[in-house]
Amino acid sequence: MTARAATITRPSEKEESPKTTSPPAEDVLRRPPPSTERLYWTVTDALTITKRNIIHIFRVPQLLVFSTIQPVMFVLLFTYVFGGAIRSPGVKYVQFLLPGIFVQIVAFAAMNTGIGLAEDINKGLIDRFRSLPMARSAVLAGRTLADLARNVFVLLLLYGVGSAIGFRITTGPVQALAAFALLLLFGYTMSWIGAWIGLSLRDPESVQAAGFVWIFPLIFASGLFVPVQFMPGWLQAFAHNQPVSVTGLAVRALLIAHQGSASSTSLKAILWGIGILAVFIPLSVSRYRKT
Repeated sequence: MTARAATITRPSEKEESPKTTSPPAEDVLRRPPPSTERLYWTVTDALTITKRNIIHIFRVPQLLVFSTIQPVMFVLLFTYVFGGAIRSPGVKYVQFLLPGIFVQIVAFAAMNTGIGLAEDINKGLIDRFRSLPMARSAVLAGRTLADLARNVFVLLLLYGVGSAIGFRITTGPVQALAAFALLLLFGYTMSWIGAWIGLSLRDPESVQAAGFVWIFPLIFASGLFVPVQFMPGWLQAFAHNQPVSVTGLAVRALLIAHQGSASSTSLKAILWGIGILAVFIPLSVSRYRKT
């Protein structure tokens, strides 16, 4: 009887319910999140870094002052010092100049991106960011987006100053908004070049010196301040096709009537912007990972 009871009460191996074992904690932590969740946290991290950089600008007043005084000085000096000596066929020089100044200022913002990243490296902030569970691209995206926000403020300020000295938009509101968007796109692409230089050199003074080397030839060998047709023939070929000059011509055609084809030059400027982003975003992220 006892043997029978033992036989009856003992469960067979087939009747045993399998034990559910949870994966180790390390496997759970290492498991990648779904793509939507990954995108959500990448965007959240980038916006957090953007907010941090914008707050930093307002907490250091000299950054805000110099980023606004410099473009105003450029507008006034070029208008009243060179305005009487430079020919601008068809329009007053202030009408010709202001679109070029807009492009120049957003291009110069790339130096701020590089210098800011180099300063963060020297202060150890980049090491702290790398130790956090955040997306690798968030630090760079946050820095470039903060500089994009500063470009919005500076462009609005420059437009106010230009209006005070006689600049007028002679096209429609749609063209004006398109010019503003093109300026922001161009400034954003330049910021990624500055980010790559800042991460590569890692020293603020070196980044500033390098900025003058690569950005000044593009700025002054362009159609931003003088008509390209007045340049030597060998320089005209370069000025007509480099990104700064192409963007300047597009913005001028969008803001000032009868200043060239806005559609063709805008398309060339957009293609330049997409190409620069396609090259320098991966380069910057790769350099950041190796920093």
